Amino acid sequence: MNFDCAIIGGGVAGQALAAELAPHASVCVLEMEAQLGYHASGRSAAMFLAEYGNEIVRALNRASADQLSTLGVLKAKSMMLLAKTGEEDAFETEHRAFQMDRISMSEAKTLFPIIDTQTCITAGFREDIFELDADLMMQKLQKRARAHGVQFITGEPVKSIRPGGNSWILKTPSQTISATVLVNAAGAWVDEVAELAGAQPLGFQPYRRSMARLPAPGGHDVSSWPFVDGVNEGWYAKPDAGKWLVSPQEEDPMAPFDAYADDMVLAEGLARYQDYVTEDVTRVEYSWAGLRTFAPDRALVLGADVELPGFFWCGGQGGYGFQTALAASTMLAEEILGQRPSFESGLRTALSPARFST
Repeated sequence: MNFDCAIIGGGVAGQALAAELAPHASVCVLEMEAQLGYHASGRSAAMFLAEYGNEIVRALNRASADQLSTLGVLKAKSMMLLAKTGEEDAFETEHRAFQMDRISMSEAKTLFPIIDTQTCITAGFREDIFELDADLMMQKLQKRARAHGVQFITGEPVKSIRPGGNSWILKTPSQTISATVLVNAAGAWVDEVAELAGAQPLGFQPYRRSMARLPAPGGHDVSSWPFVDGVNEGWYAKPDAGKWLVSPQEEDPMAPFDAYADDMVLAEGLARYQDYVTEDVTRVEYSWAGLRTFAPDRALVLGADVELPGFFWCGGQGGYGFQTALAASTMLAEEILGQRPSFESGLRTALSPARFST
């Protein structure tokens, strides 16, 4: 099969790019798993907060905001930041970075009734963040892509990649695919795919992050509760379909694999969370983990490889993939298609893989 563009990786980044390219080129997306979005994208407790990430990531967040709203995947939510004695300095830094208002503990308890006011001493709050419906977003991106002829090929890991004249030849267990442009959007496997193609790995590192689903604490209706964050990224919690999700917010370096939660890490994170609330954690209904993959400087890597013609990077989404995917796909599609850039040059340079070759 011959295509203008082959994208390796069927997570939200690959899906968004396919949808963006599809009106202008023939595109296939190759996913090694039997379903799209199986790894990090399918395990995300996605939120949209424009101030999340470093300055480069925040620029992409802001650039994606209107598109996400138009796509209809955002739902208004509030956010609370909590701190205990000894965490005052961290609270000051974080609540300002997140552009929060300081509220009294009585106000905080009204909004989040299980706060332990014996241990929590200060709270920050903002009303204008959003839940992001990750499943709906992927469904809409896939529908948009398929409407323009994109072929999603699942259960077909790429076993070899070689240049073939002015194209790339990709072999999977059952077929051979030729494409003029090859995009590496392989998530935690991004460096491994690069090596298959003969590109220099850039030093991406996957980090595990776990999640536990708990019954609604104390039988409360949690639907109106805010997204709640402990300072220093010790834990976060959020409502989810009548249940209560708690993450230890760990960041443990891992080799790429089908991630699962470590019981000890989960227990330690739940113990940190427990210090801030009055309701005991008595049961974990379900737990899971995903890999958040970062470039060395924690910004995304978008653009043409400096040495291999026709090879493009779309990696390092970290924990920001859903927030940044629409702007990132627009920027990368413009470069692939040779269109006039709509993003300022400083941002494009900050995201380019060329920054690692100096």
